[in-house]
Amino acid sequence: MFKNKGLWTVFLTALVAGLISGGIAFGTANYISNRQSESSTAVPSGSNSSGSTKVSNVKVNVSNQSEKAYSSIKNAVVTVINLKKESSNSSNSLYGSIFGESSSSSSSNSNKLETYAEGSGVIYKKSGNAAYVVTNNHVISGSNAVEIIMSNGKKVSAKVVGKDSVTDLAVLKINSSVVTTVASFGDSNNIKVGETALAIGSPLGSDYATSLTQGIISAKKRTVSTTNEAGQETGEATVIQTDAAINSGNSGGPLINLAGQVIGINSMKLSSSSSGTSVEGMGFAIPSNEVVTIINQLISKGKIVRPALGASLIDLTDIVASQQKSVLKLPSKVTEGAVIYKTYAGSPARKAGLKQYDVITKLDGTKITSVATLRDKLYKLKVGDKVSIGWYHNGSYKTATIHLTETTSTLNSQAK
Repeated sequence: MFKNKGLWTVFLTALVAGLISGGIAFGTANYISNRQSESSTAVPSGSNSSGSTKVSNVKVNVSNQSEKAYSSIKNAVVTVINLKKESSNSSNSLYGSIFGESSSSSSSNSNKLETYAEGSGVIYKKSGNAAYVVTNNHVISGSNAVEIIMSNGKKVSAKVVGKDSVTDLAVLKINSSVVTTVASFGDSNNIKVGETALAIGSPLGSDYATSLTQGIISAKKRTVSTTNEAGQETGEATVIQTDAAINSGNSGGPLINLAGQVIGINSMKLSSSSSGTSVEGMGFAIPSNEVVTIINQLISKGKIVRPALGASLIDLTDIVASQQKSVLKLPSKVTEGAVIYKTYAGSPARKAGLKQYDVITKLDGTKITSVATLRDKLYKLKVGDKVSIGWYHNGSYKTATIHLTETTSTLNSQAK
């Protein structure tokens, strides 16, 4: 699972569930009530006749843009099954000895593939005999085999093309003959806070496949620290925040706009605070622009190669004002930036002279206002690039040229 480093516990799930009928049902009920005297069979006053109740003939046209968007993409949304080998020797050893079964004969059932986890995915490309599915890395992590359940219930085997634990994305390949619909990606940079967002997937598994929830975009960019189930930090994610409902099994499903375009891949939610306070309506999706960049590399290279500074960072806005002055010694005019709390031996940051508590405010001519903007800019650069960097050290502004080295995602990572 992913956790928000700090007060919040983040559970990795795929997003989606339910229908959007709450408000519609309420409105319909009122409308039918108002028309009841016109459309229902009238019963004379004082009559005790029984069995005369009839269904109203009022028909409500509920067609809207959300329905159209869902219909345009639902057949591209799939359930992703993580299959693992489970040994039956230990559980059957007692019964085997009772019935004179040897260990060699009982081992014939060992290493049987069984469902370990279920998530969601979306088909986004067809090329010849192959079709490609994007999902979350944590959905298929550690699998011995992967299976896809299409929207019509048909099961097909899938091959892992590549996966990346840093962004929690993976690409699968299936036979294109079973594919009828392919999703398209929208521009996540163009989304607006408050606009409608729809999430589709398989909450609680394939029994509820292609479920839909409706919400809004709550924030365009959130930076969340992430950890795996062992409590090990796996990095930071810059994500879209939405209030669409999230349930286990929805990971890897698409977050779409009202045009039916994928604007994000649902991957995690905030479930509760460290104090146990319940949290509702805080889900996160990987922005489509980042998704496209990652999946293209996974198909072409099978892995992700990125430039890196070699430093751990936090937002300046997360530092209280008193510490910004006493510890960071920043001028009052500096209110945004990325604070270094650790540099690594031999890293580009350390070689350029950056140290703990320095505040980065510019990279390659771009103003850095947060860790998210630094990461966005950094990942637009290439390994080996030499770029300018500007930062504050003990109140003084410094500049240097930094030589970017690479960090490569490990295909066999076990991020959850």
